[in-house]
Amino acid sequence: MDLKRDAVEAYLRSLAGEDAELVGMRTLGETIPTTEDVKGFGYGSPVLLEYRSKEKAMSAVLSTMRVQEGFGHDHFSDRAQVLLWQHSTFGKLPKHARSIDVGYFDTKGRLSSCGEAQEFFILMEKIDGREYFFDLERVKEEGATDLDMRRAEVLSTYLAEIHDTKQESLALYRRKIRDTVGHGECIMGILDDYPTQSDFLDPGELATIEKKCVDWRWRLREKTGRLSQVHGDFHPWNVMFRSGTDFSVLDRSRGEWGEAADDITAMTTNYIFYSVQKSLRLEGGLKDLFELFFENYLDRTGDEELLSVIAPFFAFRMMVVASPTWYPLLSGDVRRKLFNFLENVLDSEEFDYRKVNSYLEKPQI
Repeated sequence: MDLKRDAVEAYLRSLAGEDAELVGMRTLGETIPTTEDVKGFGYGSPVLLEYRSKEKAMSAVLSTMRVQEGFGHDHFSDRAQVLLWQHSTFGKLPKHARSIDVGYFDTKGRLSSCGEAQEFFILMEKIDGREYFFDLERVKEEGATDLDMRRAEVLSTYLAEIHDTKQESLALYRRKIRDTVGHGECIMGILDDYPTQSDFLDPGELATIEKKCVDWRWRLREKTGRLSQVHGDFHPWNVMFRSGTDFSVLDRSRGEWGEAADDITAMTTNYIFYSVQKSLRLEGGLKDLFELFFENYLDRTGDEELLSVIAPFFAFRMMVVASPTWYPLLSGDVRRKLFNFLENVLDSEEFDYRKVNSYLEKPQI
């Protein structure tokens, strides 16, 4: 990216006043300033800006983060997070260089400030429809209709289609597995939210589960060829159906690339969840939807390996739906069944989607 002189001067005027004038700019380490554009800015070389405002000579250093895979800096949003954090904290530490502002470059190379931001927001189009979880609540009580079966099939087909887009990146696949286990929104964060003592859990059980999930992280770490385009949070509250099988999805917020098993479990966990609330088993229409979802997906993708990598993703999603914070009204019996499932799946080399009820039984010690 080229750093445009006119864009820099306009930005300085937005900060220091309309009389601000760019005197010169140069890459740190160089000795001769220029008022021309700086070529190739943004690759880890800060630029010194020298300017005047209110007849006072001033200077500041403009820098971005180097774009690279790995170390949690893979995405634009990762780098934004670091820079926003730096701006908010540099001035709080004695003797630390002060941050004057934080901002962004737009698609035309203009610099805009967001240094006064307190919270960020997003403005989205309105989607008509009804969340898919209403369907599951009805199926739990009344059974599945032909439309319910067709909706499960179209959702499974949708995932098969988006997962067909692959990318080669060791760093991004490993990050997805690492984040699933260690991120605050995922396994370790959810487990930290559980009460220290629970009637449905044995002493030390959560620690044992977490250790098994860490083992799974290392088991999956080298399966980087599985990196796929994903939704990232494909659960029934993020799917809106209109008439028939016409639907839209919402709230993709955990990244563009990941493991297909994450999307599969985000949805299919809920077929189990709703059925267990009814009968402590997977049965009836919800069992039909669950098995159809898997059968259709596997038929369309041929991804039998999915069944040998799915365990930690099922564990994560079961921890969420069993959570006293997210679902405070569940009985202890329901929570126990969900934990039976996740522990038995973690202990299995390969998941058998036709034997869910065996996973719901108390694990053998």
